[in-house]
Amino acid sequence: MTPLRDDHTLATTLATAAGAVLLRAREENADLEPTALKDLGDRVSHEFLMTELVRLRPDDAVLSEEGADDLARLTAERVWIVDPLDGTREFSEVDRDDWAVHVALWQRGELIAGAVARPARGVTYSSAGTDPAAGAAGTPLRLAVSRSRPPEFVTRLADHLGADLVAMGSAGVKAMSVLDGLADAYVHSGGQYEWDSAAPVAVARAHGLHTSRIDGSPLEYNSESPYLPDLIVCRPEIAEVVLAGIRAVDAD
Repeated sequence: MTPLRDDHTLATTLATAAGAVLLRAREENADLEPTALKDLGDRVSHEFLMTELVRLRPDDAVLSEEGADDLARLTAERVWIVDPLDGTREFSEVDRDDWAVHVALWQRGELIAGAVARPARGVTYSSAGTDPAAGAAGTPLRLAVSRSRPPEFVTRLADHLGADLVAMGSAGVKAMSVLDGLADAYVHSGGQYEWDSAAPVAVARAHGLHTSRIDGSPLEYNSESPYLPDLIVCRPEIAEVVLAGIRAVDAD
């Protein structure tokens, strides 16, 4: 890879290239049992991203799900927040494509660039784009939810809103489903970390989607603890409806 012109381009190129590494690893090791394949995917993608970031942005800090957390990042001006393989369960099921690679850049208190690659679909979503979400809000509304462990809170929210649940894999896939027009909102309350949402949020914001904590407060990144338990990514025109629904469900 050659040095790249800007951070949007770099995030997009790194996420896409890491996805290619993962596709090759999955094809060449399809006979591994699922736990070993998950571990392999996490490792090869992390090693690729770390090598490229050290080479291309040597002065920046990195927070990766698969790396040791160096708290020197707290005094850094620029921090890359990456999830080398979001959706390891789906990655280990070789017929599934709902897994992703997340690459985001935080700078002086804000997410300024990000990319979410869906390698098995050959698609990378980027903060370089600004097109609004496809289509229009559904009737009833559609909430993206985990296919394997849908949170009870979101089930109650769907009941309150009269919404349909749309099951799918990784956090990045669920967030990008709003941009694709396949869902209207992704509401998560079951516990996450910064690397789960940083890139999806950077991309979603660039395309005009609403992003926040479930109480409506801002999402904050590069905190001392990377635990960031909840979020909303939704079409802007339904944000108040979803937030009001959350308040009502919380009050029950």
